[in-house]
Amino acid sequence: MASKRWLPRSMASRLYLIILAGLLLAQGLSMALQSYERYQSAVSVMLNTVEHEVGTSVAILDRLPAQERPNWLGRLQRDNYRFLLGTGEPGKPLASERSREVIRRIAREVGPDYHVYGDNISVKPERYQVHLTLHDGSPLTLEVTPYMAPVASWLPVVLTLQLLLLLVCTWAAVRFATRPLTQLAQAADSMTPTADGPRMSEKGPTEVAHAAVAFNTMQERVARHLKERLHILASISHDLQTPITRMRLRAENLDEGEERKKILRDLHEMEHLVREGVAYARSAHGGAETPVRMNVEAFLESLVFDYQDVGKPVTLSDSIDGAAMVRQQALRRVLGNLVDNAIKYGGAAEVGAWRNAQGALCIAVSDRGPGIPEEELEQVLQPFYRLEASRNRDTGGAGLGLAIAAQLTRAIGGNLTLANREGGGLVATVTLS
Repeated sequence: MASKRWLPRSMASRLYLIILAGLLLAQGLSMALQSYERYQSAVSVMLNTVEHEVGTSVAILDRLPAQERPNWLGRLQRDNYRFLLGTGEPGKPLASERSREVIRRIAREVGPDYHVYGDNISVKPERYQVHLTLHDGSPLTLEVTPYMAPVASWLPVVLTLQLLLLLVCTWAAVRFATRPLTQLAQAADSMTPTADGPRMSEKGPTEVAHAAVAFNTMQERVARHLKERLHILASISHDLQTPITRMRLRAENLDEGEERKKILRDLHEMEHLVREGVAYARSAHGGAETPVRMNVEAFLESLVFDYQDVGKPVTLSDSIDGAAMVRQQALRRVLGNLVDNAIKYGGAAEVGAWRNAQGALCIAVSDRGPGIPEEELEQVLQPFYRLEASRNRDTGGAGLGLAIAAQLTRAIGGNLTLANREGGGLVATVTLS
């Protein structure tokens, strides 16, 4: 695993890196081969032409009078060699096979009468001299300085444009290839217990279309399965209300006594559990409500005033101006559940609202109660999970209050998070994107 730490984390970045590296290596290899071929061609051209040009130039200088030869040196000079009148510089034996081949060809071209030989003047840059003796006995030196023709000024510009084109094409190819995976992940994150979650488009390449069909089918099966379970829970909870009512009526007809009080208390707990079971089953369908545009501050003030009118200690600590598209009734149920929970365990509730860095609406309900242990903040959002070991419903509840709020928040496209409050207490935050 340690050898793969240098790889990017995302699949798109890895594909981009692999494809781009492959294209750059291919481009670099192509340029290297092209440069090598250009070098070989230049050497071949030089070897094939220099012997004839030098032979002609030597013949001209040999036939000119000695006093006119200096005037012809400039005319006979080329990019990679020039003629010198005299013996030249002292040098060392030739170092490269190419220089020896050039001298052999020149000697073959001019013939043995000119007594051709060569020596090396410098290695870097390469420079060597070919010494000849004209027929009148005058020494003649040919100084050779091999070099490659300079790169055209437009070639770096073309190379830069090619690299930019590679970058753009690689980015487009990776984005096109990974877009279905991104859409699949977004669709999976947006799945809800109901069947109103976003469906993936079933168009595109065969593999993408097949995956989209499989995902949509899976989403429908999951939604159907959850609906069946919730329907069973709601039906059982609803049907239990009738026998519980009959049992309450019969218990109330019993003589006064401790046994009658115990039976009525048990029936009250059963009724409470049944009501919460029905509420939990219905909370999964909160997303079916049509979103409306509402004034956030007015909505929260209405919620707080309703509690204050009945003498409950609920205050609005902070709010925001402006409107938002929300499922108003479902949101009121969520906040009401959280406020009731805060009053029950903290004695009072504070309501506040703001927008986060992404512009999402956040509404928090805070209390100064005992809070929740950090390791249990996630578990208390599960159905029938109670912090208290006691089975007394008056203290521990049925364990569905926060589960109902969490499920209903997810159903309306939001998220419920719990955090312990600085200084003591709990903060329940509803984030609506």
